[in-house]
Formats: sequence, structure tokens, C-alpha cells
Amino acid sequence: QQHQFNVGRDSFFEVLLNNGLLVRRRKRKKPVTTDSFHRYKKYKNLIREFIPVGSNQLWVSDITYIHLKNGFAYLSLITDAYSRKIVGFYLSKTLEATGSIRALKMALQNNKVEQNNLIHHSDRGVQYCCNAYVEILNNKRIKISMTENGDPLEIAERVNGILKDELLEDLYKDFESAQSGVAKAISVYNHLRPHSSISYKTPIELHNTNKPVQRKWKNYYIKKELLNVGINQ
Repeated sequence: QQHQFNVGRDSFFEVLLNNGLLVRRRKRKKPVTTDSFHRYKKYKNLIREFIPVGSNQLWVSDITYIHLKNGFAYLSLITDAYSRKIVGFYLSKTLEATGSIRALKMALQNNKVEQNNLIHHSDRGVQYCCNAYVEILNNKRIKISMTENGDPLEIAERVNGILKDELLEDLYKDFESAQSGVAKAISVYNHLRPHSSISYKTPIELHNTNKPVQRKWKNYYIKKELLNVGINQ
């Protein structure tokens, strides 16, 4: 303000990067969070050409890991693809399906979902294919969609990146401190952090109002197909 500089967040980070002023994260061993080699049914991909135009039309589920001093905790997330709001989450000590189920129940408890109007998209991990998880989706008449051959979920990766790079600590001393840190980070993410992909609105604002926005996100699968035929994006 004193020198009348007007610079956005991305430009500011670029200046820091070019001058070697960014703090580099230490590389640690990464746990595998997806086990797709199981006996349960795997579902087709329903969102290859689908772009949501309102809240609660497409939810994207994913599991990421949180570093603890003595191991890992596992964060199950459900994100609304239209608003980018994290609608459900749960931090677990293990990769059992219980964490994903509790995140789903939170999302359903806090959102009005019209029957046959919501697609739930995830990877093919056992947590999302198991009978208990699928039963909840079927009972709520929620359409089930899954990735193909481990394709990344662009929205999930973006959300994970924001949480880990901006809002979560690199290392937590124990599970309890991680629980507190995750709850605070997600609250900031939903209520305070504007997103360029939704015209610099906050997720909670867009989720509750469904205001028209100039979207800057393209369906990953459409973009992938264009790249495969040599069209520059």
C-alpha cells in the first residue's frame, strides 16, 4: 500500500518463485490411498461430457493423506464440482471405508439432494465400491460414476493442492492436532478463499446462491480427448 503496488496472488507467488523465496516442502514417503484390486463392482464413467450448472449435481470424492509425526492420517473429501465447496469430510486413522462413509453422510445431512439429479464420481478404490458405500448412494437414488484406469480427478487434485499448499501444516504432531487443523483449513477454504475458477467467489457463496459465473474449468475428460488429437488448450 505504501508503494502503491497492486498485485494478485498468482503474480506474487511467481515473483517469490523467481527470486528463490518460496519455502520448498520436504519430500516424504507417500502412502497409497487407492486399492482398485478388489471383488466389488466397478461402475462406468458418467461425466465424460458432463459439466454441472448448479450445486449438488456432481460430487467428487477422494482420499488424501496428512503427515503425522509418527505416520499418516487419511482425509476423505467430497467436493461439489460446481461450487468447489467441500460438502463432506472425515479424518481417519486408517484407510477403512468408515471414513469415506462418514464424509458421505455429512454431505447428505447438510445438503438437499434431488433423487436422480446427483452424480457421485470417484476413483475405483475399495472404499467407494464396497457394499456399505454403494448402498447409501442407491438408497438416495444417486448415480454412481467412477474413473477409468486410475485417471486423475482434476477437481479433487486441485482441492487437495489448495489444502496442502496453503491451509494445512506440513506435519502434525499427532492425530488430534491434525483433526483440529483439518477442520479449520476446510472452514477457511469454504468461507474465505475465493477461487479463480468460479469468478473469484468463495465456495460457500456460490453453493448457496447458484449465481451465474464465468467458468474457467473444463471437464478433464473433454480436455484429455482434445489433447490426444493435437488441439492446443
